[in-house]
Amino acid sequence: MFRGVYEHQIDAKGRTSLPAKLRETLVGAYDERLIVTTALDRCLHAYPVREWEALETSLARRNPMEPGVKTLMRLYVASAQECPLDRLGRLLIPPSLRTYAGLEKDVVWAGMVKVIELWSREGWAKAQEEARQEAASADVMKVLSELRQP
Repeated sequence: MFRGVYEHQIDAKGRTSLPAKLRETLVGAYDERLIVTTALDRCLHAYPVREWEALETSLARRNPMEPGVKTLMRLYVASAQECPLDRLGRLLIPPSLRTYAGLEKDVVWAGMVKVIELWSREGWAKAQEEARQEAASADVMKVLSELRQP
């Protein structure tokens, strides 16, 4: 499972290193390929191919004319691109995805169990502040209490 937050940089060609801990998990449990796509909150999601294919299979079972399904396919599936790691453990993030997430120099990788998020440093700081404000909500507390139960 992916966990942790790591600050890195992206170079002028759009390459960024996948942090060692995340790379170990990826290679140990999956392979060296990630499917990278736009996320709804202006970051990128990087899925191991097997996890991405499971998501696509689930979506394929749904009615494609259902408004939420169609929107998700347009925003999430249509933007997805395979980004294999190079021999140095770097991913080449396509220009359209870099632009969408505002990735210019400083980036943040965040392990989110089965998916990895890639943020601009500024976007991550904003998302963290919003998460802190929402953390005391009844919904978050309910989920947390359910996780702690044996």
